[in-house]
Amino acid sequence: MNCSKKIISAVLIFSLLALCINLQTYAKDYTIIRGTVTKVSDGDTIVVRPFSGKLFKCRLYGIDTPEISHNGIVGQPYGNAAERELKNLILHTTVDITLTGDKTYEREVCIIKKMGVDINREMVIRGYAWAYIEYLKGPYASEYIRAEAEARKMRRGLWQQRNPTPPWEFRREKK
Repeated sequence: MNCSKKIISAVLIFSLLALCINLQTYAKDYTIIRGTVTKVSDGDTIVVRPFSGKLFKCRLYGIDTPEISHNGIVGQPYGNAAERELKNLILHTTVDITLTGDKTYEREVCIIKKMGVDINREMVIRGYAWAYIEYLKGPYASEYIRAEAEARKMRRGLWQQRNPTPPWEFRREKK
């Protein structure tokens, strides 16, 4: 082998090793469990009963859905529709729950999969959630952002509105 082929081979091997280490590190941060969805609280919060362990609340990672009415505060358009869509997708079904290790308001932050389908992403692509860019990382960022762009383009769900208010802005205005 000549010198340039050796350098290219070395760079490729180094790149593959770095990628493997990054994927291992990324994968180590998550715990996956299986359980049943017992309750859907809104479009991005559920209660899960793991097959081993006790009930817990789960906030869907990387998405934000329109707010529903609660505590006398009127919700957003499509808030109830998002909740209904999530119920139709996963209520009383078996799901795989990937725990990210993060928590918010006493809820585990989770990625939910049903039969291999990423339900978080599915809520975005169906037009019932925003890709929550502020909190997205890793491979999910581009997937969820693309899903939102497609939902907007196809005017699905909340994207039928002319200029929907993101939930994080709605919450800030209500404080």
